[in-house]
Amino acid sequence: MHSFPALRRDKGDWLIAGTLLLAVALLFYLSLGRDALRPLLDSLHRQGWHHLLLHGGVLLGYLGLGLAALRVGLWALYRPAELPAPADAPTLTVVIPAYNEGEMVGRCIDSVAQARYARERLQIIAVDDGSRDDTWEHMQRAAERHPQLVHLIRFEANRGKRAALAAGFARAHGQITVTIDSDSVIEADTLLAMVAPFRDPRVGGVAGRVAVYNRHAGLIPRMLHVRYAMSFDFLRAAQSTLGNVYCCPGALSAYRTAAVRQVLPDWLHQRFLGAACTIGEDRALTNHMLALGLDVRYQSNAVVHTLAPLSYRGLCKMFLRWGRSQVREDLRLLALLGRRRWPARVLAALDVLVGHSAQFLGLVALPSALWLALQEPRLLGYLALGVGIGAAPGMVYFLRLERSLHCVYGLVYGFYSALTLFWIMPYAALTVRARGWLTR
Repeated sequence: MHSFPALRRDKGDWLIAGTLLLAVALLFYLSLGRDALRPLLDSLHRQGWHHLLLHGGVLLGYLGLGLAALRVGLWALYRPAELPAPADAPTLTVVIPAYNEGEMVGRCIDSVAQARYARERLQIIAVDDGSRDDTWEHMQRAAERHPQLVHLIRFEANRGKRAALAAGFARAHGQITVTIDSDSVIEADTLLAMVAPFRDPRVGGVAGRVAVYNRHAGLIPRMLHVRYAMSFDFLRAAQSTLGNVYCCPGALSAYRTAAVRQVLPDWLHQRFLGAACTIGEDRALTNHMLALGLDVRYQSNAVVHTLAPLSYRGLCKMFLRWGRSQVREDLRLLALLGRRRWPARVLAALDVLVGHSAQFLGLVALPSALWLALQEPRLLGYLALGVGIGAAPGMVYFLRLERSLHCVYGLVYGFYSALTLFWIMPYAALTVRARGWLTR
């Protein structure tokens, strides 16, 4: 397992340099590509899409640049909360839901039990959600290795992750409850780091930092390891500065136990467009914390290493599940923004508007661009350069976190996602009522 180094204080220099390089590359791209892109615009005009795509693209470009500048500024202000001394840490319950996890659940429980946290203040609850493999046996062995620390719950049949988490929440004795996916392991100081922001009574939830456990197992985990640096660190750090993180991830989250119990019935029985919600429990519970008027923060020094998909099919299933919950919970987020402070409202509204509009615009423009590129080969070079420019910020940011040539996988992911994953979010929006977990 790769352990992340502590972040240094010169991180602003890296991001500023990367932003300047991106700006130069963007100007270079626009100046060189203007004439080559003219056939594309003429074709779109004949298809009737010219005005929508051209003017929509320009507007989104300006909004995107403003959003990027706002994110960079908020990220530069972000600092994780300092770890408390073990003797000063609050009582803590860790809930680990598991379904057909096998040996990995034992590793997960061991990592929690061996964390640097006072045992008399720690309670571990592992829930077997009706597994059909040997998950229960591995949980029992882990409980024997850590007697009186690990408590087990077993469902006779599969009831879903929300029910498993709810069973843990109901038996939690800690002031703070941490949830960890059973296919994940945490670092030694992660629990102390997760409880640190709760010294502020306004905090209701905390998101941890997610890394890839099996990063060397194939191309997809290597790409995701770089991608997660941008999506799970940079973006949440910017959101955290305003106390408005949108998602406490299932892999590692923490909540004020009393706040969770206020919303537990509504969260457990959530419905959307008449259908019961079985996925996206992490985003849904985060929205409940925000709706209570509580802040949600991000803790970059609380690290969890989680398994990533190895195949394209598995990757698509994971992204579809995330995409469906994102569509549903983004609508809820917009509805509750009136209860948040105005800077948080601006950032969240821009995130939702620019993100979903750009995905729709790209879905419409990409087929035309690819079709024209076959007739005008020069366009292939400009399209490739555009993808590279889009991937550059993530690569630069990953280099800041980890001085490694693995940053190149960020570029590979840029092309991979543009060619094979562009359909995910539109399809997720069309099938938002689907209830299947897909990867369980």
